[in-house]
Amino acid sequence: MLGRAGSVDSVISGLLLVDKPAGLTSHDVVARARRALGTRKVGHAGTLDPAATGLLTLGAGPATRLLTYLVGLDKQYTTTIRLGFATSTDDAEGDAIGERASAAALAAATDDRIAAAVASLTGELDQVPSAVSAIKVDGRRAYDRVRAGEEVTLASRRVTVSRFDVLDIRRTGDAVDVDAVVDCSTGTYIRALARDLGTALGVGGHLTALRRTRVGPFTVDDDATITLDALIAAGEDASAPALLAAPAEIVARLFPVLHTTDDQTRDLSHGKKLDGLDIADASPVAAVDTQGRLVALLSVEAGRGRILTGFPQEP
Repeated sequence: MLGRAGSVDSVISGLLLVDKPAGLTSHDVVARARRALGTRKVGHAGTLDPAATGLLTLGAGPATRLLTYLVGLDKQYTTTIRLGFATSTDDAEGDAIGERASAAALAAATDDRIAAAVASLTGELDQVPSAVSAIKVDGRRAYDRVRAGEEVTLASRRVTVSRFDVLDIRRTGDAVDVDAVVDCSTGTYIRALARDLGTALGVGGHLTALRRTRVGPFTVDDDATITLDALIAAGEDASAPALLAAPAEIVARLFPVLHTTDDQTRDLSHGKKLDGLDIADASPVAAVDTQGRLVALLSVEAGRGRILTGFPQEP
């Protein structure tokens, strides 16, 4: 369980775990968080499509410096994939493309064949991202180029799907819906998994529902996770900063922790290296002071700690 950090009388700094509703972009959520917290310094660590729901990790104030370290965490999603036809965006937002699968073709996509195709999409994969993605091509987002009528072909990238479990298969007259849970490395496109599953079965496929349930050790069911409505309501009575999870507690769930003495804390605040540390080599290591505040992230080698990122404290 994460504690809370921040109040109307202190520096606004910490992590917000927000359960994003459908229909909003990640930037929309950031904009609402800025208003609720009363600060422009808010960012997020990993975009969710407007139609997707689930865990969006936001950083506020000095804690935005942690977002770089959150972006690369592995993710978990629950999803529904519809087999029967492909779409231009690999999800339900796009137009149907190609021929719709016949009843015979769908019948041939048996539960066993679906399981085999899912297994082939598990492990280390060279995945071609969906053309309608935020990947930049010559300085412009791929989705902007697609919407402008350009043909976009993205290079494949190495990703890891460590878990792709089918939860349920539902068959109707003209489609097959597959509910699944996916654990994957950052940069994996679940829409592309849906597309590739449909291709493997010869019936076409696209995503119809997506919910992010975990980012690294943080889950949508975490006690610290809040709804967007709760954040907005807290902003109305100026209590939103109290919803922030403390930076020191965040990093304790991610990295080794070095508890610094007052002298060490002072040295770090002056940008100095620390020598004679009794801690295993690691990078990053979280330096936390005697008051439980995150002072810096360090790279520690042979007992010497070098600052990677500093976190300013209140006077």
